[in-house]
Amino acid sequence: MQSIVILAGNIGQNPEARTTQGGSQIINFSLATSRPRLSEGRVMRDDNGYRVMDTEWHRITCFNGLGKTVTEHCEKGMKVLAHGRIHYSKWIDSMGIDRYGCEIIAETSLAPRSRPRVKTPSWSTATTRSRSEERCLPLRPGGTARRVQCAP
Repeated sequence: MQSIVILAGNIGQNPEARTTQGGSQIINFSLATSRPRLSEGRVMRDDNGYRVMDTEWHRITCFNGLGKTVTEHCEKGMKVLAHGRIHYSKWIDSMGIDRYGCEIIAETSLAPRSRPRVKTPSWSTATTRSRSEERCLPLRPGGTARRVQCAP
């Protein structure tokens, strides 16, 4: 059996990087996930009619290549999807008390593209296979596509 976790939420703080003595990069950030608060099976609402939300915070850890990508492209407030596994740890603090922790070791992390989508003209009748191809095939009047080099 595997431990698989998928979390979608907002980054709570800019990712923090550190390097181990062996040269491995470790990146940590917090991720906030929210869900509506329920009471007797119904969504609770405040005095203004807005849903009452419960927010939970998760510690996300990334290593090496994924960590570098997260550091370069993610910042506080961004929506991300983290896919990984749960890691539990136990340690004894300076007072001799057993402490426990839980973190998500991310194996993949996705953030939406910051580039705005290109609107297809209303006169277009061409169809494409995917949204990524849609950005790569600008349309001419009459709906015919011409091939262009796509930027990564």
